[in-house]
Amino acid sequence: MRKIAVYGKGGIGKSTMVSALSAAIASMGYRVMQIGCDPKADSSINLLSGKELVPVMTYLRQHKGPAKLEDVVTEGFGGILCIEAGGPTPGMGCAGRGIITTFNLLEELEAFEKYQPDFVFYDVLGDVVCGGFAAPIREGYAEDVLIVTSGEKMALFAAGNICTAVQSFEDRGYAKVRGIIMNRRNIPNEAELVHAFAKEKGIPVIGDIPRDDRFQIWENQSKTVIEGDPSCDLSATIMALAEKVVKGTY
Repeated sequence: MRKIAVYGKGGIGKSTMVSALSAAIASMGYRVMQIGCDPKADSSINLLSGKELVPVMTYLRQHKGPAKLEDVVTEGFGGILCIEAGGPTPGMGCAGRGIITTFNLLEELEAFEKYQPDFVFYDVLGDVVCGGFAAPIREGYAEDVLIVTSGEKMALFAAGNICTAVQSFEDRGYAKVRGIIMNRRNIPNEAELVHAFAKEKGIPVIGDIPRDDRFQIWENQSKTVIEGDPSCDLSATIMALAEKVVKGTY
């Protein structure tokens, strides 16, 4: 079982990328679990074709009895197991706490033992890597970290913070940053900026994803491009990235 945490600045297209990767790897015949670690609970929306998913924190607020896996796990495209941590009532509590609560619940319910996924993706907000948002790397849940970024200044700033946070735990044998996925915004000299950042950090750029309206076209139908048009060139680009992730050839 490979556990991979994907970080990136809010709005950078991280959830779109994680869902597309999950769909691509599932289409190769692997069992995939995707855990959304954002209070908005929208990580897996493009895998569910409009199905309702109850976030863990919402379920726990609404029910007094113990949860069962089927209460918080919804199967999506390609048999992908979708879980959303969710968050507290807006304006109350710590958003990062939802991640820790979700991880604890999944351990108590022996989710990994029951479902035996080949790949687990944690889709994590990366603007602030502290508290609960650092749990995938701090607590040893993830082995690999991938960072989604564009060449925009604030996206690279967030990526730098993520690298610093991961490095602070490396001596404990926790996760390491394995690669950068460049999700283009078509700004001037974008490739040069991202590759310069990657070289400075000693991290390879493992994916170069074009800015493409087809992502939005299929998202409007609650689908990934892999599901919507698996034979197009954009899907081929995602599949090539997925093959690198599967093989670990970063």
